[in-house]
Amino acid sequence: MSVTDVQAAVTRAHHEEWARVVAALTRRFGDLDIAEEAAAEAFATAVERWPADGVPPSPGAWLTTTANRKAIDRVRRENKRGDKQKEAQLLYDDDPPEPAGAIDDERLRLVFTCCHPALAMQTRVALTLRMVGGLTVTEIARAFLVQESAMGRRITRAKAKIKAARIPYRVPSVQDLPARVSGVLAVLYLVFNEGYLATGPDTDPVRHELTAEAIRLTRLVRTLMPADGEVTGLLALMLLTEARRTARVSPSGDLVALDEQDRGAWDAGLIAEGHQLVRERLAAGTAPGQYQILAAINAVHTSARDIRDTGWSQVVALYDQLARLDPSPVIALNRAIAVAELDGPQVALTAVDRLEDKLAGYHLYHATRADLLRRLGRGEDSRAAYGRAIELAGNTAEIAHLRHRRDQLG
Repeated sequence: MSVTDVQAAVTRAHHEEWARVVAALTRRFGDLDIAEEAAAEAFATAVERWPADGVPPSPGAWLTTTANRKAIDRVRRENKRGDKQKEAQLLYDDDPPEPAGAIDDERLRLVFTCCHPALAMQTRVALTLRMVGGLTVTEIARAFLVQESAMGRRITRAKAKIKAARIPYRVPSVQDLPARVSGVLAVLYLVFNEGYLATGPDTDPVRHELTAEAIRLTRLVRTLMPADGEVTGLLALMLLTEARRTARVSPSGDLVALDEQDRGAWDAGLIAEGHQLVRERLAAGTAPGQYQILAAINAVHTSARDIRDTGWSQVVALYDQLARLDPSPVIALNRAIAVAELDGPQVALTAVDRLEDKLAGYHLYHATRADLLRRLGRGEDSRAAYGRAIELAGNTAEIAHLRHRRDQLG
């Protein structure tokens, strides 16, 4: 096996096994710092050993065993003057694991641990993206539009608070679920988004292992809370978005915009399931939350056989409803894109320009302006906006798409 093949195997194992390894170590050692450090050391050891020894038949088991040894070494070092009995218990680990709760899934337990209400909401999301999603601090900082150093400090403080407060590693009881679920859904949505459109320049543009894991965990949360409309809404949103995955990147590696996608390549089964969940929530007759509205928007898009058949007035009305719940500049930007189809690019551009002070560092703001300026025949202004979007974008497929659009200006 070549060095390139081994590197690809390590990368694949990191994508597929990181959360499982961290979750297993957290259950055993009860310490997120130990779990993360030992997991990272295990992957570093794989980078050193696998080129010479070969990729093991079960990379996940190899990594978990190696990480356990690394963690035990750390416990031994820290307990030289401490509790030898505790060290012995960790070394042999003969006690059966404590009950996992309603669903026996290590990674879901880890999600709920990181999403404890003792932590601020953004901190819960950031910590879970790191521990469960395996995202780098750089990727998480991009998702939050903050400095990498600030995000690193936030994650470090969160782990310390979990340890100091002795927050348990478990799926909470039914009575505790409502207090936790909003943070859990926010985390799963951001994990899905990182897979749907990866922010890092050194990763695959679409990371299917992340979207698949986010969907799997959201299904488990729905099993825990089948009557929660936002849980169902998020699952529907993920399914309707995932249905378009294979049509979103061209063979040459360019991102394919919605209006150019081959709709025959969309996954009909996922679309049917997503539409059924949206109808289920509509029939409930209760006021929808943000995930239910986003799912409804995606249902409108995936119901159209051609981009020209899209119910744009319905999309704008749904964005109006969403803006009342979440008056964020990103929602306003997305609404303006739909407005362009109803009222023309000039009306939309006026709305987009009002967002400059809030979204000047966001690549999709500049990409949206560039497209609207192109449609208005303002070639030089469009070229400059595309250039700024390219500078800020991290996704390789997205950059290729933006360059292609810019080059089409002549």
